[in-house]
Amino acid sequence: MVDEDRPDIRQFVDELYRTESRRVFATLVRLLSDFDLAEEAMHEAFTSAFVKWQEEGIPQNPRAWLVSTGRFKAIDTIRRRVRFDESLGEIARRLDDEKDQFAAIDEENIEDDRLRLIFTCCHPAIPPNAQVALTLREVCGLRTEEIASAFLTTPPTIAQRIVRGKQKIRDAGIPFEVPTIPQMPQRLDSVLSVIYLVFNEGYSASSGETVTRHDLSEEAIRLGRLLVQLLPDTEAIGLLALMLIQESRRLARTSASGDIILLEDQDRSLWVLPYIAEGAELVQQALKTRRFGVYTIQAAIAAVHAEAQTPEDTDWAQIIALYDVLSRIEPSPVVDLNRAVAIAMRDGPEAGLTLIDDILAEGTLSEYHLAHAARADLCRRMGNTVDAVNAYRRALELAKQEPERRFLEGRLKQLS
Repeated sequence: MVDEDRPDIRQFVDELYRTESRRVFATLVRLLSDFDLAEEAMHEAFTSAFVKWQEEGIPQNPRAWLVSTGRFKAIDTIRRRVRFDESLGEIARRLDDEKDQFAAIDEENIEDDRLRLIFTCCHPAIPPNAQVALTLREVCGLRTEEIASAFLTTPPTIAQRIVRGKQKIRDAGIPFEVPTIPQMPQRLDSVLSVIYLVFNEGYSASSGETVTRHDLSEEAIRLGRLLVQLLPDTEAIGLLALMLIQESRRLARTSASGDIILLEDQDRSLWVLPYIAEGAELVQQALKTRRFGVYTIQAAIAAVHAEAQTPEDTDWAQIIALYDVLSRIEPSPVVDLNRAVAIAMRDGPEAGLTLIDDILAEGTLSEYHLAHAARADLCRRMGNTVDAVNAYRRALELAKQEPERRFLEGRLKQLS
């Protein structure tokens, strides 16, 4: 045992809960095959630690002690409930039979359990909105109210998604495991998609009063770091790079009153240089593998923007070339729109406007407010006020985020 002064125990346990509780929880989920039972057992283990460690001192391996205690607390809970549900008796016997196997658990197994939990929460059989809710709740430990606030919905709605996700895992027998090599591409795509969806909702909220939710984007970055640490896949590295570079500009993206500031007008001294440097290094690391995909290319585009000291220094030719690669890997009208804007910056607004008109004529982005806003901006730059006003009005009809609506209204006032 490690000697500790009693007054420090509470602080030690509180800090351990902050840093280790989700690791302990992930292992208990794997051992108990039950989210709710694991959550209850984890909390009981930390409560017990506060009492026991004041009497006996802190053990040499606090994390393993917490897992072991949590497991036995769960067995006791199951035994108490057997009188109401006889099927739980079999679970208690199975946990007793596995105690020798459990004794061999080590730190590497516990880290693997976190990866297992991520893949379980992001299984393709689970509805996407439930994947997001489950990941934030079970992997990150966010409260239901926090998730609901981040996604501008109600706690009962989020709770229902979490319940449905857990029920799907139980009913479909989804295993708590890292997928096999043949399964990995599809399963990893689901994990990366969920993390990026969480980041995007924090970096640029789909609706509401604010542009960003810093806590949510930082949570996604934390998930990205965890995934790269546990599974250093090229696209996981590319996604982490993309999130870091995008997040580096957060402070410069809005004014003190919460209004949008476009990239070309941002105070670049507010950009977070360590995030940019780390992201750029990760981009180079991913590109060297020659096995990169959409996240790495998007990160490379973000890195070119971040390297420019001024808007005029932006290497638009390189950005267009990267969009060409991106459109070959994953064709998308949004990619085409972004490429058109880049061409307008390099070759002039007329060149970009022709491309955007062709994209809007196809109809896929006719309800996408940013497509109309991009068209309006090019018309404004060309001095075509009537078309610019009409396009801004259409964008305003479709925009849901209040800062974006204020920005569009401001443009209309300037033109009128």
